[in-house]
Amino acid sequence: MQVKTSPVFQIFLQQHQEAKALFLDLGKEIKSKKAIELLGHLEFLELYSDLLSKIHFENESLGQSMFSSFKKLKKSLRKIQHLKLVEKSLKLRETESGQKFESFRTYLSSQKRIMQKEAFDLMVGSSLKAWDDFLERAHQASKGIKPLMISTAIHQLVQEELELATNDVKTPMSTQSFRDLFESFKKVIMLENILLHLGFNSIFIPQIHQEIQLVKNGLKPWYSNHLTFQTMTHFLSEKEDISKKYLDWVKELKEEKKKMSTDIEKQAFELVKKVIS
Repeated sequence: MQVKTSPVFQIFLQQHQEAKALFLDLGKEIKSKKAIELLGHLEFLELYSDLLSKIHFENESLGQSMFSSFKKLKKSLRKIQHLKLVEKSLKLRETESGQKFESFRTYLSSQKRIMQKEAFDLMVGSSLKAWDDFLERAHQASKGIKPLMISTAIHQLVQEELELATNDVKTPMSTQSFRDLFESFKKVIMLENILLHLGFNSIFIPQIHQEIQLVKNGLKPWYSNHLTFQTMTHFLSEKEDISKKYLDWVKELKEEKKKMSTDIEKQAFELVKKVIS
């Protein structure tokens, strides 16, 4: 008797196929846009691995072992994504101020070459067998999974992420807490979307879901600000003579981050109270 594969595997299969196609393209030439697209797919595939671990709870290391071959690549692609955010901040700054930051732009270009080479080397140095093995293991682990098992596992993962988010929302929130909060809410939204795609009811009422999305979206400019300030600080630490336009920008970045941090803390506190009540 043939064992049926869960409908949720079809979502995984599509993500896997698109990710593998991007991987093959990037193995010929690295482009930041495609690298960031691949990162998004890898984040989903990792989350799916975690979901399978919850379902097959007798094998706690299942998810980690399934995704282990892609950990370094995901980390490398995230560096490219971060640099892209800094490049966007630079472009916006130049547009708004009417000033040029050529030396910083040159610095970012050199960093991009280093990061792209790192990602490229990881891709050409790896085997397609890792993708095939991942697919086969996910396929086997997805057989015979009943709808209730999927729903229960998703609810468990969401609960874990919300507990992590609750621990992060403390005054004052650390830089790491803001980053972790962003990642937790991103996972919660992905898991909710899987539930809805499979025809299950949403875990949260629309208002709570909107507020989670609102806080997550508020964290995007905060994250961009943080990365720009971090990169700028490293860049300026190597310079002996710093022009006023750079000092002014750094000062504004610090002030913006402080204000955004305060606003996000308030929103996150209110949201956490509603979610855990």
